[in-house]
Amino acid sequence: MQDFKKLRVWHKALALALNTDRLVARITARRYAPLKNQLFRAASSIPANIAEGRRKKTDADFAKFLGIAAGSSSELESHLIFAHKSGIIGERQFVELVGQTIEVRKMLFALIRRLTKD
Repeated sequence: MQDFKKLRVWHKALALALNTDRLVARITARRYAPLKNQLFRAASSIPANIAEGRRKKTDADFAKFLGIAAGSSSELESHLIFAHKSGIIGERQFVELVGQTIEVRKMLFALIRRLTKD
């Protein structure tokens, strides 16, 4: 299989994870520590699953890991919605990160479709 670092979706997912990490670092209230952890874990698992899947032997196995990454993107989006609705993050941060999340998820689904096309 090819190098995962050559995939545009991996670079976009990495940027999303880094931007989420920057956001999490700005949340200082102790009571939100579990949410910060969940945001970070969901975001960082997206590029990690793309990378792990890329090393698999078959397109079907790779597609499975891309599906897991897409699931993590939905989890991230849900946590971002909660953080926004509860006033933990502002509108600008929310719109930016949700936009990135949706873009990555669309790219993942497009790649999954291409890999599983008969």
